[in-house]
Amino acid sequence: MPDKTRYLLDEKDMPTAWYNVLPDLPKPLDPPLDAEGNPIGPEQLAVLFPMECIKQEMATERYIDIPGAVLDVFKTYRPSPLMRAKQLEKDLGLPEGVKILYKYEGVSPAGSHNPNTAIPQAYYNMQEGIAKISTETGAGQWGSALAIAGALFGIEVEVFMVKVSYEQKPYRRALMETYGGTVHSSPSTLTNAGRHVLKMDPDSTGSLGIAISEAVEVAAMNADTHYSLGSVLNHVCLHQTIIGLEAIKQMEMADLEPDVVIGCIGGGSNFAGIAMPYYYRRKQGKSNARLVAVEPKACPTLTAGEYRYDFGDEAKMTPQMMMYTLGHDFVPAGIHAGGLRYHGDSPIISQLVHEDEVEAIAVNQVACFDAAVKFARAEGILPAPESSHAILAAIDEALAAKEAGEDKVVLFNLSGHGHFDLSAYEAYNSGKMVDYDFAAGATLCENE
Repeated sequence: MPDKTRYLLDEKDMPTAWYNVLPDLPKPLDPPLDAEGNPIGPEQLAVLFPMECIKQEMATERYIDIPGAVLDVFKTYRPSPLMRAKQLEKDLGLPEGVKILYKYEGVSPAGSHNPNTAIPQAYYNMQEGIAKISTETGAGQWGSALAIAGALFGIEVEVFMVKVSYEQKPYRRALMETYGGTVHSSPSTLTNAGRHVLKMDPDSTGSLGIAISEAVEVAAMNADTHYSLGSVLNHVCLHQTIIGLEAIKQMEMADLEPDVVIGCIGGGSNFAGIAMPYYYRRKQGKSNARLVAVEPKACPTLTAGEYRYDFGDEAKMTPQMMMYTLGHDFVPAGIHAGGLRYHGDSPIISQLVHEDEVEAIAVNQVACFDAAVKFARAEGILPAPESSHAILAAIDEALAAKEAGEDKVVLFNLSGHGHFDLSAYEAYNSGKMVDYDFAAGATLCENE
């Protein structure tokens, strides 16, 4: 079907089990540790998470069934489409042998991939009788998704939103509140963790590490409250694999096999979602696809961080995990891709990068928006700032193949739309967008 642009699965073809990469890793993950360096067991995690999520965190089965109630909700927006970027290919002057395809997750109610894990997490908490979930959010996609899931399953949701995004994205905040969520700017005066940060720096712009500390504190202090994380953890990456499992079926419909699979990365959830099923496909001998994770130069965890144990939050309330990290107290520059402003990465993805099974690259903000605008004008979809990182890498891969005279099939995850990010596009369009570079330790320039 060479002329098709959209590859759509029927509801009956939607995966009914998630792919668990843990049994297929090069070696077992290093265990999470407490503050004293002792391994942590399920009972110590139960104060924060429902037991089913804890079981999934360390599961040994390759496939884990998706509950029927979760599948019923998924069917309101899944399966998501696989699209051939034909107009972008034309604008780039690509030969017939170079193709760009993208899995579009912006069709969900939250406009991103995040409901794929928010819905099962809320469901498992509801099953345990939990009345409230506390969480953090960067750009607001995760907070929006959990607010929706909370409304669906009758659970109160309290969100600590990183201050710079709280101010940049007021309509994300309004969306969360419309779905019934309560949203605070972080750092706040509501928690010991927030008050500590404000005492040290009253003008702090916040970070995901700080917001996590506040949300974890709320959960730890209240017996009827659990904490929920939208990225990084094993069970979160597990839930997102529905993206890649669908994509494999859709690429087969297109009679194509990707040479490279690309996703943006902050904590690792949407990248794991598209890439881990292809990692397994590669292990099966069915694919030779390179797996490329793209992060911002302002917060280059995988490309400039250290591979070591670190805490997941600023106040050191979470377990320590083996991961690439810039330090739990790192506060990144206020780039518009708020979902990629996290100091650490998924232990799964970190190990695979460390073992050279996954490639990692870092790119600048202005170059990402150059690519996002090019994509929007060609394909008509306005990308989230996070997704623009994957778009830039996909364009670069395609142009490199064109230059080399090689055939190449590029697949990337368009993890969300940018309809709530128009202030970012306004800054870009007016020539006032600033580039930040961690390695240079400085603001580089404005786009003009």
